[in-house]
Amino acid sequence: MKIIIRAAKIINPKSTYHNKVVDIKIDGETITEIGEKLEQTSDFQEIKLDNLHVSEGWFDSSVSLGEPGFEERETIANGLNVAAKSGFTAIALQPNSYPIIDNQSQVNFVKAKAQEFATELYPIGALTSASLGKDLAELFDMKNAGAIAFGDYNKNTNNPNLLKIALQYTQDFNGLVIAFSQNTEIKGNGVVNEGIVSTRLGLKGIPAMAEEIEIARNLFLLEYTGGKLHIPTISSTKSVQLIKEAKAKGLDVTCSVSVHQLVLTDEALEEFDSRYKVNPPLRTELDRQALLKGIQDGTIDIITSDHNPIDVEHKKMEFDLAKNGTIGLESTFGALSTVLPLETIIQKLTEKKSRFGIESHTIDKGNIANITLFSPEENWTFEKENILSKSKNSAFLGAKMKGKAYGIYNKGKLILA
Repeated sequence: MKIIIRAAKIINPKSTYHNKVVDIKIDGETITEIGEKLEQTSDFQEIKLDNLHVSEGWFDSSVSLGEPGFEERETIANGLNVAAKSGFTAIALQPNSYPIIDNQSQVNFVKAKAQEFATELYPIGALTSASLGKDLAELFDMKNAGAIAFGDYNKNTNNPNLLKIALQYTQDFNGLVIAFSQNTEIKGNGVVNEGIVSTRLGLKGIPAMAEEIEIARNLFLLEYTGGKLHIPTISSTKSVQLIKEAKAKGLDVTCSVSVHQLVLTDEALEEFDSRYKVNPPLRTELDRQALLKGIQDGTIDIITSDHNPIDVEHKKMEFDLAKNGTIGLESTFGALSTVLPLETIIQKLTEKKSRFGIESHTIDKGNIANITLFSPEENWTFEKENILSKSKNSAFLGAKMKGKAYGIYNKGKLILA
C-alpha cells in the first residue's frame, strides 16, 4: 500500500519532526519521505483527516479476547480489528482463554490466528499450569514460541516459593514475570473497595491492603532473587509508594494501571451497576489522585485498557454474582484525555514496549511505518454505537470523552474507524 498522510502533527519526542505539522509518505512498510506539501503522485492514496495527529503505534499490555473457548465474548479476528480502530498497533494477549495459554501449542495457535491483521498480537503465557497456581507452566518453550511474558491473569500467586522459583528460572532466558497482586484470604468474598461506599451500599469490601501486602511480598522476593518483575493494574496510594521505593532501590520492576482506575472511583457504584465491577475494584478519589501522580512522576510505567469482554449472561446480573471486567480498547484514548496531558498519554502507551521485548519505531524517514492516527481535541460522549467489541460491558457508557483515535497504519495496512 502507498499513502501520503497530509498535514499531520507528529507527537514523537524521539523523532526529529516532533511537534511539527508535515506530510508523511509511506510505501509499503517504510516511511520514504517526510516534509511540507509533498508532491502527490497517482499511485499514492491521500489521507486527510481533521486536526490529524500521529504518534508511534500504541501498545496495550493487557487485553483478553476469549478465543479459544469463549468466542461468544470475543474472537481474535474482531478483537484485533477493534484494537486497530482504537489506535493500537500491538496488544499483549492475556492467557485466560479455554484452554489456558500455558504451552507452546497454545501460543502457536493464537499467533497463527493473528497473522494477517494490522495490529500485532503478542501472547502472554500463563505462569502456572492451567493458571491454577500449583506448578510452573512450560515457560521456556512458550518463550521460544513467542510468549513475551508470563503471568496468571487476575490471579495471585499464593505460593511465594513458586514465584521465587519463577523469578530465578526466567533469568536464564531474560523472561519477564507478571505478578498480579491480591491476597486471596484478605479479599475473601469482597466485590468492591472496602470503605465508605461499600458500607453504605451493604456490599462486601476488598481492602486496599489485600493488594499492598502482596506487592510488598513480591518486591521482597524480587530483591532476593533478582530477575524482571511487572506488577499489573495497581490501584491504591500505598501500592504506588511501595513501587516507587523499590525502584529507588534499583529493583528491576515495572507496573501498570488501568484506564478505569485513573478516571472512575467507587462512587460510580451507587446504582449497583455491574459494568463497574472490576478487579482490582474501583477505589477512592484519594487513590485515583495518587495513581495520576504516579503516572506523572514516572513511578507507573504503563497505562492499559485491561480490556476484558464478558458476555451479557455473566455480566448483567446481580452485582455479587456478576463477573469482573470491562471492555476498554474503544474508550482508552478518549477517557485518558479527560485526565492527562496528551504527551503523557502517548508516552505511557508507547514508551515501555521494550519491557515486553517489542521493538519501537520512531516516525522518521527510512523507518518502519508503525503509526497511530488520532485527533486530541474533539469532545463527545461514549455511547453503545461506539462499541465495536462483541461484548458491550463498558464502564464508560455515557461518559464524556475528549479526543478520538482515527486508526493505525502498520504492516503495510491502513485501518481507519
